[in-house]
Amino acid sequence: MSSETVQRRLDSLTKPPGSLGRLEQLLLDYARITGQQPPAEPELSALLFCGDHGVTEAGVSAWPQSVTQAMYQNIARGGAAINAMLSVHGVKPRVIDAGMAPHGTRNFAVEPAMTNAEAEQAIHLGRQCAQEASGHLLLCGEMGIGNSTAATALLCAYTGCDPLEVTGPGAGLAPDAVPHKAQVIRDALARHPWRGGLQTAATFGGYEILAIAGVILQAAAQRRPVLMDGFIATSACLVVQALEPAALGVVLYSHRSAEPGHRRMLEHLGARPLLDLDLRLGEGTGAALAFGLFRSACAVYHRMATFAEAAIPSGG
Repeated sequence: MSSETVQRRLDSLTKPPGSLGRLEQLLLDYARITGQQPPAEPELSALLFCGDHGVTEAGVSAWPQSVTQAMYQNIARGGAAINAMLSVHGVKPRVIDAGMAPHGTRNFAVEPAMTNAEAEQAIHLGRQCAQEASGHLLLCGEMGIGNSTAATALLCAYTGCDPLEVTGPGAGLAPDAVPHKAQVIRDALARHPWRGGLQTAATFGGYEILAIAGVILQAAAQRRPVLMDGFIATSACLVVQALEPAALGVVLYSHRSAEPGHRRMLEHLGARPLLDLDLRLGEGTGAALAFGLFRSACAVYHRMATFAEAAIPSGG
């Protein structure tokens, strides 16, 4: 089914053309990506990747690495914010160990976070998880102490941003400690100059970030939309842009987070997020909220009366 067919259906409904704005565009995007009409009862698979980062050794986080494992268990037990949000839709997330300690990345303030082979392994994990997942859409979220530092480094490496301008507090870093975090990133960028798409991804790492990149690549092969979460999850899109930019056509950007670098990241990607709620939790929470928008849009598409059915003259 073409987007034009979906557009005709939308225009036949009892409303002024285009009056539901971005909700209508969501449906058109779904048709563009999948070649199918929007589902009456959309099904979602939520993939949450958890990973640790050696750069926490440089004093860039307010929390120890052990919190990643604790939150992994909390999500697995159903006690996190993402569990509560997805429960509204009857969805249980799959939480995936993507390089948690002691198998996390190395400290990129000293040495590359990952080898190219490790980066490829992480991408393969994401591809495999996407292939195994059911549903009309995939949701991508993450959890990992230190990963806002990795995401900021990727942003700066791929776009040339100054770390002093885009580094934020991540998971509650004190304001007076943020300049130190930015300097760690700036020094690491000087230590590890640009060497190309995969090499840069491996240098600053994030098994969980690269796994999300793998999800995108696999979803593109399957023509399946991906609801992308916030700053850290979106950094995976920078990796995909460097490796296979056409694959980004399946990504639906759920929200703009409060992390200062996310606006610059979205602008670089030419992305317009659906929501802006000052979220900065991660876990896929913004994407879960966006799925509610998609469900509402699908309900309108399938349940709203047409002008002909309601015997109402259409506008002209």
